[in-house]
Amino acid sequence: MRGVGLLGVAAAAVLVLAAGHAPAQSGKTRGVTATEIIIGMHTDLSGVAASYGVGSSNAMRMRFDELNAQGGVHGRKIRLIVEDNQYQVPRAVQAANKLINRDNIFLMAGALGTPMNNAVLPDQLKANVPNFFPITAARQMYLPFHRLKFSGGSTYYDQIRAGIVWMVANQGKKRICTLYQDTDFGKEILEAVQDQTKAMNLPLIETATNKPADTDFTAQITKLRAADCDLVVLGTIIRDAIVPYATARKMGWDVTFLGQSANYDQIVAGAPGGVTEGFYTMAGTVLPYRDTASPTVVAWMDRYKERFGSDPNIGAVYGHALADQLIFAFDRAGRNLTVDTLIAAMESIRGYRDIFGGPVASYGPDKRQGSNESFLYQVQKGRFVQIAGPVNYGS
Repeated sequence: MRGVGLLGVAAAAVLVLAAGHAPAQSGKTRGVTATEIIIGMHTDLSGVAASYGVGSSNAMRMRFDELNAQGGVHGRKIRLIVEDNQYQVPRAVQAANKLINRDNIFLMAGALGTPMNNAVLPDQLKANVPNFFPITAARQMYLPFHRLKFSGGSTYYDQIRAGIVWMVANQGKKRICTLYQDTDFGKEILEAVQDQTKAMNLPLIETATNKPADTDFTAQITKLRAADCDLVVLGTIIRDAIVPYATARKMGWDVTFLGQSANYDQIVAGAPGGVTEGFYTMAGTVLPYRDTASPTVVAWMDRYKERFGSDPNIGAVYGHALADQLIFAFDRAGRNLTVDTLIAAMESIRGYRDIFGGPVASYGPDKRQGSNESFLYQVQKGRFVQIAGPVNYGS
């Protein structure tokens, strides 16, 4: 591989198509010069999801800078331009417009948030700017099919369906309920619960909803408890996962709760007073802990902390993994880097695995989701412990 240095996780992938054989675009490719590739990212650096945005953008920048210090990829260095969307749709649209129309980016990578991506994507795709590995597990990130949309891992929908399969098979759950945000995100969880219970000929016993900013879940938990649920599936994020779980325990209700990757954050596992002990969640990746991580991951953690002054979080895991996968694709695309050659490179990837031990990802001409496999975790002594995986709802 010419001038790309250590690709780490890329070494695990087997490629079946030489991307250099793909048809090239005519004329000059936006965001690509003889010496540079320009990547854009709109994310939350100062709003309610800043822990994800700061961690992911830091890790991406670190990975690209390390590559650039080794000479870049095929003689080109990668320049990452990050705009703060504050986890607000209008700001995301404004940020994307700047990135696409003023900064002339080659592609968008790691854009944070379902509603933000949904708002930006129509104009972005019209401008022929690919969307790579957005930091959201919504199905819209690869459905409906579009040649410019690539999503790395399992969706909320995949995770919940797989989690219900496991809970029924391994814990005998039969009375399933759900508590979900009254948002597009929450409704995707509801749809997953409805589809999986129907597929297993189980009733959906009861549902309850909340607003993202709710802080009191007494009414919802009382309603679900009265329905005698034995599994509560959560379509919530961080705080609105911690509070209902703690509320149920305070009320003396020891029902099983099952979340998804929006709950898979050390903030949840390490909630004060151990109030989330026993909480289950599905996720599409692995959150490393220093005492169990591989030497490669420990070295990455040390470099991150030395540079940014804090330990890497799950956002940083996402950022490193997606940046590394992009570098791999750039290398395979060859010196003639265009949108077409990059897509051909992505479509050729088989068997990619990140350094953290996440699911194997593969793509193809009609496949834009790298993997639909998930892992099941439980909070034990303030950390996520893997219980099962990788699993999917077809298994």
